[in-house]
Amino acid sequence: MADKPAIVLVHGFWGGAAHWANVIVELRKRGYDKLHAVENPLTSLADDAERTRKMIRQVDGPVVLVGHSYGGAVITEAGDLPNVKALVYIAAFAPDAGESPGRITEEKPPAAFANIAPDSDGYLWIEQDKFHESFAQDLGPDEALVMAVTQKAPVGSTFADTVTAPAWREKPVWYQVSTQDRMIHPDNERRMARRMNPREIVELDASHASLASQPRAVVDLIEAAARETAG
Repeated sequence: MADKPAIVLVHGFWGGAAHWANVIVELRKRGYDKLHAVENPLTSLADDAERTRKMIRQVDGPVVLVGHSYGGAVITEAGDLPNVKALVYIAAFAPDAGESPGRITEEKPPAAFANIAPDSDGYLWIEQDKFHESFAQDLGPDEALVMAVTQKAPVGSTFADTVTAPAWREKPVWYQVSTQDRMIHPDNERRMARRMNPREIVELDASHASLASQPRAVVDLIEAAARETAG
């Protein structure tokens, strides 16, 4: 592609922008030089969507907006800006209007749901000694340990924040399902993907941390969206 779009990456709960490290390296290898990774506060969907919009507004030209996990709710809320040309969901929430990640989770709880616990300040954490098995069982123990210790806990109330006007109703969508996901039930991922009528659904034999364990396959999907954006 002569004119590659900018790629804006949005992280989810229990991680920051650095969770995209392997994807960023792979995108750069493929010639994408307009790369941005939002660092969201995880304090509310409104706060996170606004932080993401600010990043998007800094980009001159078309954007492929990519969300992992709760980041899918963020791109659903923030993806209405005119220069956002495609939405890519990586093992992510994709709520409809009036839906929240918490409501979707309660409908079909994931395998590791019991390993999430609040602290006395209202932040939600994955228990450190259960992070590897819960979030990233297909990564090595050292990488999972670093993720566990550096996890970025969301304010618990963020789980209940609802989407207002889902951008996926107006923008083309690509979706990656993690079939071994223990943080979002794989059947919830499939259901959310199907109702968006995506251009493509890819299923990976991966944990919730597919962006770290299978970056090439994740970038393949991002690149499919980027090609269509480039026309």
